[in-house]
Amino acid sequence: MPSTGILKHPMEPEICASLKKRHSVISGRSDFWSSSDEDEGVQPHEKAIAAGQPNPPYCVRNVEQHAFGRREIQIAEQEMPGIMALRARAKDDKPLKDAKIVGCTHINAQTAVLIETLAALGATVRWAACNIYSTQNEVAAALAHAGFAIFAWRGESEEAFWWCIDQCSTPTTAWQPNMILDDGGDATHLMLKKHATAFKQIKGIVEESVTGVHRLYQLSKAGKLCVPAMNVNDSVTKTKFDNLYSCRESIIDALKRSTDLMFGGKQAVVCGYGEVGKGCCQALKALGCVVYVTEIDPICALQAAMDGFRVVKLNEVIRQVDIVITATGNKGVVTREHMERMKNGCVVCNMGHSNTEIDVHSLRTPDLLWERVRSQVDHIIWGNGKRIVLLAEGRLANLCCSSLPSFVVSVTAATQALALIELYNAPQHRYKADVYLLPKKMDEYVASLHLPTFDAHLTELTDEQAKYLGLNKVGPFKPNYYRY
Repeated sequence: MPSTGILKHPMEPEICASLKKRHSVISGRSDFWSSSDEDEGVQPHEKAIAAGQPNPPYCVRNVEQHAFGRREIQIAEQEMPGIMALRARAKDDKPLKDAKIVGCTHINAQTAVLIETLAALGATVRWAACNIYSTQNEVAAALAHAGFAIFAWRGESEEAFWWCIDQCSTPTTAWQPNMILDDGGDATHLMLKKHATAFKQIKGIVEESVTGVHRLYQLSKAGKLCVPAMNVNDSVTKTKFDNLYSCRESIIDALKRSTDLMFGGKQAVVCGYGEVGKGCCQALKALGCVVYVTEIDPICALQAAMDGFRVVKLNEVIRQVDIVITATGNKGVVTREHMERMKNGCVVCNMGHSNTEIDVHSLRTPDLLWERVRSQVDHIIWGNGKRIVLLAEGRLANLCCSSLPSFVVSVTAATQALALIELYNAPQHRYKADVYLLPKKMDEYVASLHLPTFDAHLTELTDEQAKYLGLNKVGPFKPNYYRY
């Protein structure tokens, strides 16, 4: 036989078979509620509905990706010491035994570690995504394959988004939810509106976002909050670690991955100087950006000024900046008028939970051309050829365009788990139908779970020192009004 001129590897048949098998795992279908038609715009729940399955056990993009998702979860576990330590310490006591938790958060490897921890502590969960673009499909597949009721995939339609949450919150003979873990308030909102009777049976709500907490306080003020709720967003461990340190690292990663941007010498404006804004500003400044800050709060504005940032109104710098980042939790922060005045190539993104900070709706007009250049990256092109770069259609840039540091998410996940345990096990009259902060002792406990990673050794008070300060030797060490 004449030579083909191609050197053949002795293991070629096995390699080809392995690649073929791997391809089939990635692209194959397992059943009607697990679809691989991501690029065809097919929504997985449509197949379940068409097949007459109103209550499927799960609904994900492609359950055959579960092996890849399991490896992602295992990697996250290695970098989440606090939540893993909590799992190990409490799994025998089962503090969440008989808890039926409706979860509505971002679904990624870090959330999977939390979900499996809650299950290890005795809970049964049904989970949907709080963001249509942040779900890691392979992680959702791994959870579904492990027997969890997961309803989420990347690129959900608006109708699918609410369908998924409804699958988790609708009470049935086999499912009577009694706890809610929310990120943005959507599960709370839907259940209150659609399943009001079942909502009254909820023992507690745990909410972790500015937007969701704001909605809870509105419900409480209006007298419509008939169950106790825990504001985790304003707990020290969430505000000071997830909001600040996580965003400080993930904003750069998101911008780099999506735009290949060079930061040195660029001009950026960050709207909002809360903990998220502070983290973004620190990261941009460290890489050589000229950073401006917009603020409504004089205290935050003074902090920004003393940290070396110029505090301006957005209109004053909108023509010259290269990057616009929103981090306010408000609506209409960046308007069509602002975007009309932006320079060619300006990058616009949102780091706040709410997708209303950038007025994306005003860009969907016949006079503007939308051009998808990468996943989660759109060029919005004006008639004169000017274009701006919009990330994740105005949704959370760090979760849609990259991933979060697992260690910081471990802090938040441990805080969420403790809040659920506290509300679920609290005596009947400890909490009224109102919004509460996590007890400071629990904040300190969460922090202590993570200190061994750094080989950190806490100093202990002597009896005399504790008496002098009027403290218990084991804490809490700061009053509730203390600002860290």
